[in-house]
Amino acid sequence: MSAVLLLHGQPGSARDWDRVLDELGRGADVLAGDRPGWDGRSPPTDLEGNAAAAIAALDAHGVARAVVVGHSFGGAVAAWLAVHHPERLGALILAAPSANRRAMYALDRVLASKVAGTAVVAGAGAALSLSPLRRAVAARGHLDERYLREVARLLTRPSSWDAFVVEQRALLDGIPRLEPQLHRISTPTVIVAGAADRIVPTAAAELLAQQIPGAELVLLRRAGHLLPHRHADKLAEIITTHVRSSS
Repeated sequence: MSAVLLLHGQPGSARDWDRVLDELGRGADVLAGDRPGWDGRSPPTDLEGNAAAAIAALDAHGVARAVVVGHSFGGAVAAWLAVHHPERLGALILAAPSANRRAMYALDRVLASKVAGTAVVAGAGAALSLSPLRRAVAARGHLDERYLREVARLLTRPSSWDAFVVEQRALLDGIPRLEPQLHRISTPTVIVAGAADRIVPTAAAELLAQQIPGAELVLLRRAGHLLPHRHADKLAEIITTHVRSSS
């Protein structure tokens, strides 16, 4: 069976895929690491640098081709891989991807400034460090409170503030470079979007399905942006289907 490479969003970590990993089961050959800048060791980088890190991870594990799954910012990285390194992909699965200009808002430009970006990330980390608020977020979002405690620790690290700002700037620079090349993607592609996503609008996913030749669009009713957390079963089902077909 083909291996699976999971690329988390921004901000984020490999823990974002925990529920998907549970659904896939122990028999799956899955690589799910922290992207550059979010591991507390490597410096943050742009789409091209993230793609290079993904290739290095595949090489380090002796994986020639993988089903590549990207969520949000990770979706842009996955699409970049499909454009520039198609031989390394058996299939491409984009979950709520920020991979075209329609996925971006004016706020994205604001958050690319060091002051604003740092304030938002640090503020979110401080808020989630408060037990009552963390419990409320966990209950409202159907999220694990222990996971949110780790998110709070992640977001209170200065290295995470830097990673967030660098990646915001990477979106502003990289998406206009990526979008005109989306038509080059020949890898079998599935785009999974939430009809109630307030981060990446449905219109962006619909356009992306037109920009990538032969792409399939799966629109989940009443789903938001956190697909790996709230709809892990559906993602795992799609991943498993493409792992089998690409083997």
